[in-house]
Amino acid sequence: MQRKRVLPLATLLLCAPALAGTVPAAAASQAGPASGPARPLRILLTNDDGYNAPGIRLAFARLTAAGHDVTIVAPLTNQSGAGTKGSNAPAITVRHPEPKVWAVDGSPGDSVAFGLSEVFEGKAPDLVVSGTNYGPNVAALATHSGTVGGAVAGLEAGIPAIALSTGGVAAPDPVTTINAMGPTLDFAVRLIDRLRARAGSGRLLPEGVGLNVNHPVIGADGKGTPAAVATTFQDPQPVLKSDFTDAGDGTWKVGVKVDLRTPARGGDVEAVSAGKIAISPINADWNTGPLDLAVARALLAGLRP
Repeated sequence: MQRKRVLPLATLLLCAPALAGTVPAAAASQAGPASGPARPLRILLTNDDGYNAPGIRLAFARLTAAGHDVTIVAPLTNQSGAGTKGSNAPAITVRHPEPKVWAVDGSPGDSVAFGLSEVFEGKAPDLVVSGTNYGPNVAALATHSGTVGGAVAGLEAGIPAIALSTGGVAAPDPVTTINAMGPTLDFAVRLIDRLRARAGSGRLLPEGVGLNVNHPVIGADGKGTPAAVATTFQDPQPVLKSDFTDAGDGTWKVGVKVDLRTPARGGDVEAVSAGKIAISPINADWNTGPLDLAVARALLAGLRP
């Protein structure tokens, strides 16, 4: 049985047709209750590819050019696949190589924790943006993604958060994936503008809810425009399959291949495979919703310590 998390209706309304790229600019400007130009946002920008990766540097440039006050607080080294990992070490190395840039020798979660505690001490950011990631974070990839983990760290602290990823469902091609980061960040700017317009002076997103955005690679050069925007859920399939070969010396060689199955209808894999931008609302916890809770209660009824 496919399980879907029950998400706040307000989130679905925010993400639905209003985010489609076909909405005229004039209509977009009138969509929210705020009057006059929306104020710039203070953004904590993180990722899992490292503070100097192409995706986060392009995100910094584009969001700054859009008028936002952006500060990078990201891992010192590549932390892909770190998920929601947090460090329990007694000390952590942090570098400040340039203005508005902090590099934390830890996971995306460590970076966001440091940023909120120290860099943004006394005044929390309006938004945490994580990415844009090199490659997709759909289906089970999102569960283990450091990009999504960075956004979850923001949500846990009560900050609205968006995870951004660029890539199709196959192994990413370096040239086209990096090229597609331009359209990804163009869309991210429009998305944030829409959320600001609808929020007025309130929160950008409902409390505890973030967005996992997956932008496909379109065209031979990767610079094409996606077919549409789809509000999706996380497809339950694993996407990757691991294989282990005994090397005979106590170690095992690890191989990983893409094992794409039939996409779930309405899921993120289906949307990205069709050349659409997939936006999946996410929570900062692993609750499965009231239906699964009721089923679990029935299964466990009468159980005693």
